[in-house]
Amino acid sequence: MTMIRTLLLTLALAMSVSACSVLRGQETVGEYTSDASITTSVKTSYAKDPAVAATAIGVETMDGIVQLSGFAKTSEEKSRAEVLAKQVKGVKSVRNSIIVRP
Repeated sequence: MTMIRTLLLTLALAMSVSACSVLRGQETVGEYTSDASITTSVKTSYAKDPAVAATAIGVETMDGIVQLSGFAKTSEEKSRAEVLAKQVKGVKSVRNSIIVRP
């Protein structure tokens, strides 16, 4: 039940955060849809991986470039989040700005 709730929260957050870019005219609707799909896929992979705290890591995507932010408990979690993001189809590159904080 917790996993489903986390996934739903992740999807809602991804859709609300990424909706702003189309309104600002930074992307076409097709690019926005692709970037929103990438963001959702990255967050979903985090929700499935017990080594990554999906709710503590922010994900934004523009033109296939994924920006990671937030806090990780260990450097391994930070690295794992980047690896998972790079594995998502359509990702051109990943900028990892996650801060490790015990």
